[in-house]
Amino acid sequence: MTQLNPRDGHIVLINTFKVKSGKAEALLAALIKATETTVNKIPGFVSANFHVSLNGKQVVNYAQWRSKADFDRAMQVPEFQAHMKEMFELIESFDPVLYELRYSHGA
Repeated sequence: MTQLNPRDGHIVLINTFKVKSGKAEALLAALIKATETTVNKIPGFVSANFHVSLNGKQVVNYAQWRSKADFDRAMQVPEFQAHMKEMFELIESFDPVLYELRYSHGA
């Protein structure tokens, strides 16, 4: 479960995928599969959330990692890299950016 607390010090990955026409649901399924079979077992993984744009042209991954070092190590895991190669068939481009959560306010 995603917890938004700046004091946790988690690194946030926001990755925007521009999907090929009609491929948003296939990419979503691939991201879920990768998360449930591989990513959730990688040390330092905290959470993943996937958002599909209403026009079906983008999928956004909002993920939290314990630290940048954990995230960097995860990118080297062969199974993770294999999942990413599968996803390249479904996307036109992607834009991964790492952030620090500085503030969160809930209702």
